[in-house]
Amino acid sequence: MDQIKIGKFIAEKRKKHNLTQVQLAEKLNITDRAVSKWENGRALPDSSIMLQLCDILGITVNDLLCGELVTMDNYNKELEKNLIEAIKQKQEGDKQLLKLEVVIGVLSIIVLFIPILLGALLPIEDWQRIIVVFSGLIPAIIGFCYATKIEQTAGYYECKVCGHRYVPTFKAVLNAAHMGRTRYMRCPKCNKKSWQKKVLTK
Repeated sequence: MDQIKIGKFIAEKRKKHNLTQVQLAEKLNITDRAVSKWENGRALPDSSIMLQLCDILGITVNDLLCGELVTMDNYNKELEKNLIEAIKQKQEGDKQLLKLEVVIGVLSIIVLFIPILLGALLPIEDWQRIIVVFSGLIPAIIGFCYATKIEQTAGYYECKVCGHRYVPTFKAVLNAAHMGRTRYMRCPKCNKKSWQKKVLTK
């Protein structure tokens, strides 16, 4: 998607409706800085307000994502192209999130083991040793939970029994036995447990 083109299109439609950036922002309950970022091609409108924005500007979501009014002749073609682009962007975003998960996991392990090592090697009292160990344990647990949350939301899990792809609950992922990103969970469709792999596409 061409963010510059989309930004110019938003600005054009806003001006056509005699709205300032501030007025448009007020209607959407956001800041005028957000509108300015759209129009300068530095960001895209959030999906949660996209329909409302299109309604205010008198355009369709397909028009918005194309950065121009789409004629009926090529409507389906443009819609398909925008859907494919949105799927690609989600997959790329999920890949980046899963890389971040690895980084957080490694840092959490380091944060966990350094205080344990220090507690074992330093000549300190037992109560001090416990404090040193816990100083690494708490941030490590927070890091592991955050990494698990990323794994849960990025991409999908595929049931080995019926092939259904879905996003499980955080609790299901947290409590599941796992080997890497493959987790032993119950499928919400066939209700059977299996080792389910992480996949990026639905």
